[in-house]
Amino acid sequence: MSTVHRFEEIEAWQTARQLTKIVYDLTASGKFSRDFGLKDQMQRASVSVMSNIAEGFESRTSALFLEFLGRAKGSAGELRAQFYVALDASYINDALFHSLRALCEKCSGQISGFASYLESLPKHKRFASPSSTAKPANLQTSKPDSKQGFSPTLKPANLQTSKPGSKQGSSPTLKLANLQTFKP
Repeated sequence: MSTVHRFEEIEAWQTARQLTKIVYDLTASGKFSRDFGLKDQMQRASVSVMSNIAEGFESRTSALFLEFLGRAKGSAGELRAQFYVALDASYINDALFHSLRALCEKCSGQISGFASYLESLPKHKRFASPSSTAKPANLQTSKPDSKQGFSPTLKPANLQTSKPGSKQGSSPTLKLANLQTFKP
């Protein structure tokens, strides 16, 4: 398996995104759009799969990442159960139900496979020490006050901040007017 640099590269996240689009399209019209409880629950469950994969990827530790992957898998199961409700309520037909159930199972399997892969890695593989990790060209390291003893923090080079007032320990504030976007 090649190194993943962004959560968008994770196949399970891509499948979850596809499921989310389908759910939003399905629930946008007809009788489905008026079943607010089921519609909202399905939208939340599908978004939860995507979000938990992303949040886990961006978390601090492998253990947290695995925890979020477990939550994502649970949400995929929840969504699959809700497709049964949609079938029973005649919001979707058998053929659509079977393809949606298969897509949920695919996503769930991808999450399980990815979690198993992560569990098989030595603990130091997922999160290398900051000194051994190459930083992207668009990030600069800012050094905090030496009295505080914090490790360096990363700051996008194109994001300007203003220094806080005289309060010690407060974070710099963002100047929205100076915020620029960049393409990875």
